[in-house]
Amino acid sequence: QNGFVNCRNTCPPIDDCYIQEKPENSCCSKCKGCIFRGVPYESGAEWSDPEDPCRIYKCMATVVTETVQKCYSQCDDNQLQPPRPGECCPTCQGCKINGQTVAEGQEVDASIDDRCLVCQCSSNQLTCSKKTCPVLPCPMSKQIKRPDECCPRCAQHQGFMSVPGKCFFNNKVYPEKTQFMPDRCTNCTCLNSTAMCQRATCPILECAAEFQEFQDGCCPRCAVAEVRSECSVKGVTYQNNETWDMGPCRSCRCNGGTIRCSQMRCPLVKCRANEELKLPPGECCQRCVETAGTCTVFGDPHFRTFDGKFFSFQGSCKYLLAKDCLGHTFEIRLTNEGRGTRHASWAKTVTLKLHNLRVNLGQKLRIKVNGTRVLLPYVGSAGGRNVTIERLSDGGAVMLRSEMGLSLEWDGGGFLQVTVPAKFKKRLCGLCGNFNGSARDDLTGKDGRNHVDEEVWHFANSWRVGGPKSCSRKREILAAVPTCDKRKSSFYCHPLSVSPLFGECNERLNPENYIAACRMDVCECPSGACHCDSFAAYAHECRRLGVQLPDWRKATNCPAGWRRNATLSNFLRNEFYGDSSFRRGRKRKNHQLQLQQHKLSRHHRLGPSHNQLEKPGQASGPKDRERQRDEDFIAKHVPSGLLFPRAPDRTPPPLH
Repeated sequence: QNGFVNCRNTCPPIDDCYIQEKPENSCCSKCKGCIFRGVPYESGAEWSDPEDPCRIYKCMATVVTETVQKCYSQCDDNQLQPPRPGECCPTCQGCKINGQTVAEGQEVDASIDDRCLVCQCSSNQLTCSKKTCPVLPCPMSKQIKRPDECCPRCAQHQGFMSVPGKCFFNNKVYPEKTQFMPDRCTNCTCLNSTAMCQRATCPILECAAEFQEFQDGCCPRCAVAEVRSECSVKGVTYQNNETWDMGPCRSCRCNGGTIRCSQMRCPLVKCRANEELKLPPGECCQRCVETAGTCTVFGDPHFRTFDGKFFSFQGSCKYLLAKDCLGHTFEIRLTNEGRGTRHASWAKTVTLKLHNLRVNLGQKLRIKVNGTRVLLPYVGSAGGRNVTIERLSDGGAVMLRSEMGLSLEWDGGGFLQVTVPAKFKKRLCGLCGNFNGSARDDLTGKDGRNHVDEEVWHFANSWRVGGPKSCSRKREILAAVPTCDKRKSSFYCHPLSVSPLFGECNERLNPENYIAACRMDVCECPSGACHCDSFAAYAHECRRLGVQLPDWRKATNCPAGWRRNATLSNFLRNEFYGDSSFRRGRKRKNHQLQLQQHKLSRHHRLGPSHNQLEKPGQASGPKDRERQRDEDFIAKHVPSGLLFPRAPDRTPPPLH
């Protein structure tokens, strides 16, 4: 996810377990269990007495706690149902508390003053009870209690070598049948290396915490207080037993002049890679919702599909980028151009067809709608829904938004980001993939065949549209990747590895794909600032993930928007760029080229008698030698069956 391999620990969590052990032939440590009446129990297990369902036992790391469950009811007597078989407490018909509906299976803290008083809805019946916290084997100094939880937990853990016939408790060792009292409410006895503890369950109090007091016993009691028949909250008066909501999660009741509030418990939710936690309006708990799909095109075109697949493709023609292949609601085409290079290409224009609307996003942020150039901001309609185009606040890009959820961001120079809502899942096709949640089949061609990474050209050309005139190069050099001095690419791409610029994002988004894209782009760069495209793409994705970055454009001298040609001098003596020693090699190469040109001019001036005659078929000039290298590369790496002669009167067939 986001360029990282996410590994999952398959061992069960034992972070709050004080006494751990590692069984033989097991890779996982586990919390040491208990032995109760000769029967072993895992730590965390809870059970009740078959003869008395209100007597509860719980095992926590070699300690068994015996308590008595206390029942609680907020409903009227005519709604009270007797306990179900095997259960301790009666139930209330209908899952409501303080007038608030409780969902099936959801738990509610019946009182925010007593987090151990919990209600749960099951089969449209509400059961409320209070349980006592289990005894923990760790010292009090090692225990922590969170404000929204009922019971404390051990903050540390340690290994333990079992000693038969003895109990390890609170950093002390107790012999068999030894009795001890961890606190004034608890009595324990060591039996079979397990501490058997009985702990009193304190009664449920109807008064607020400020009216509770402790005397000689272990449980608090309500102090004598004035009983009133109404409650006042923020200037609003409520009568006795009247209820009101304090938001989607909390509701309150006036109880004899005391305000008693209950609060919903939200379960721990873990979202999948293509989901995110969101709080729906009017709801209490967050839930996982599918995220919108984002496809990015940048540089010498590098693509990141809706499902996160990264690939590069340097074709210089027109291609189907994304399309609703089921509903046919929209279609996006991308036209690339070579900009005078032999191997590289960049996005030139983007065309969106949306119902009756045709929008062309061109170079230098020129916008056309249905063939007519428009000024921004623009508001139109497509399929009965509004479409807006406006320049972003930084002035470096335009944003097209439609009410159907589709949006396009275009910087006028080669960066494009397409965003589609989750409702288009498994409905799309084109270079941006099918948006099905899996990147494994994102190189599926128009014929339905899934290609491997080495067949990117076959995949991309299957989505080619338009005739021969849509291509800026007469001949495509298949699979030819430009090569250049590694020191040069290291110099230009070094800022992506600099912590003060992009370090805050490196843990959220792996920069390796963007560094590789940068190294490729600087090899054949007509503008002199192609590395800035990779910086912009990485920064844009970081912002989408919620990471705030410093002003990297000013720091790297990469201004937003359409750029004039840059030279090496624009980036020299910049602290964020790498070693510029590659310039010395380039100077020597330029000197050698000047000597060759001098010899050629002397050859033409003095005639062929002063030089040896060239061998037949030997390349004479630099362009001829470069052409010869390309032909040798194709002959060596590309099967002859994949090469087709160019037909001027028809579209070349896709490569399968």
